[in-house]
Amino acid sequence: MRMAMMAAGAMALAACSGGGSEVPEANEEVLANYVPPFVMSRLDFGGVVERRFRRLDVNADDKLTRNELPKRLQGRFEEIDRDRNGSISNDEWSAWMLARFDAQDANHDGNVTSDERERARELQETDLPTPADEPAGNAK
Repeated sequence: MRMAMMAAGAMALAACSGGGSEVPEANEEVLANYVPPFVMSRLDFGGVVERRFRRLDVNADDKLTRNELPKRLQGRFEEIDRDRNGSISNDEWSAWMLARFDAQDANHDGNVTSDERERARELQETDLPTPADEPAGNAK
């Protein structure tokens, strides 16, 4: 009896599957351009910030100089260097990066979603880096 029930269930499942494993061409095109939703918590972003600081600090002196910053951030050096000592400490870097995160977190729930990132882009704010944007090498 049990075997008959299992066989009937398997046949019903197979019938519901559509009979083939091919994806229609229209769906393939949609899938090829699919970008999964983005959600990053403030806690996760804090880890990204720390790793990014360590990777940018190529001489491992626990501070960033202008030439260690990516070109797109070099013009913001003075903004990040709050104490104006000519270098960016990990605390200054973290405070600046978390302020950017908080500015994008429109509903203040501690997460930045795809929609919130898109809104920030539309307002021409600097986008948050993701782990994929971290510089290669110098991992500690």
